Amino acid sequence: MNKQEMYNFFNLYKKEYQKTDEWLAERLQQKPYQLTTEELTFGARVAWRNSNKCIGRLFWQSLHVFDERHLIEEEAIFEALLRHIDFATNDGKIRPTQTVFTPERVRIWNHQLIRYAGYETDNGIIGDSDSLQFTKMCMELGWQGDGTNFDLLPLVIQVDGREAKWFEIPKKHVLEVEMTHPEYDSFAELQLKWYAVPIISSMGFSCGGVEFTAAPFNGWYMGTEIGARNFADVERYNMLPAVADKIGILRESNSSLWKDRALVELNIAVLHSFKMAGVSIVDHHTAAQQFKLFEQQEEAADREVTGNWTWLIPPLSPATTHIFHKPISNEIKKPNYFYQKSPF
Repeated sequence: MNKQEMYNFFNLYKKEYQKTDEWLAERLQQKPYQLTTEELTFGARVAWRNSNKCIGRLFWQSLHVFDERHLIEEEAIFEALLRHIDFATNDGKIRPTQTVFTPERVRIWNHQLIRYAGYETDNGIIGDSDSLQFTKMCMELGWQGDGTNFDLLPLVIQVDGREAKWFEIPKKHVLEVEMTHPEYDSFAELQLKWYAVPIISSMGFSCGGVEFTAAPFNGWYMGTEIGARNFADVERYNMLPAVADKIGILRESNSSLWKDRALVELNIAVLHSFKMAGVSIVDHHTAAQQFKLFEQQEEAADREVTGNWTWLIPPLSPATTHIFHKPISNEIKKPNYFYQKSPF
């Protein structure tokens, strides 16, 4: 436990909740040191506010936090993760959510609670290329997928350094969106789909001098995360050539900008499909406008906005957003979320 970070955290808490100096002195003396659920919730919300790579921080105060620090059995942790998925999904009306487990003792091996498997075959990669290593590890633990492009990976949980356990996620807990296009009926023949909620589970949560190694969190998708990265990246599903061919865009030369045209249509399909399914999603232009409101709110609160410019600009038409045209400090503040060394 880092005492300086603890002191900094309670000073921030005191300032934003308008506590007294007497309260601060008394709080710092309390033993044993453990954050209350209210303090933990505040810390999680501020961690989102401080997340330099996130364009969606306008809604940081809406984050719902489940305090599950009392759980130390793998089965109980699995049930808590299912509760997180159900609460966050909310029949498509996505709720920003974080579940916090006891510090340092729990690890969730998944990058996201919901993710698709990836398989290397003689005929190329099936599924998500980004999941190849984790899929192989899950199979070594005893899991077996169906070998499709969209097999749901199991949850892998480790406690106190014991052998990790895997748990199949019942499909009733996972909302998926089938991809269609508002103008090209043939697009549906690609048989694409994606899960509704991106729940990051591999990052650590640093709050009040304490390191929480398992604290999965989610917002809702920005369309380009799926349409311009997950589906479009050559190292992921690499769908741009198939999209172009399916909707009749010729690919004879780069100067025809076929990739750009296919990319736009793919992103249109993602936004259209989520909206038709009643699932929360935001386009990158609206997200940039929301980030501008966040900047204004932070300025009014006399707080400097920090950010990682290379992550804040969207991967599609970034120069059409105000973020592209202004510098921003990449200073790291705590509470915050941090990458951790892979447990496998």
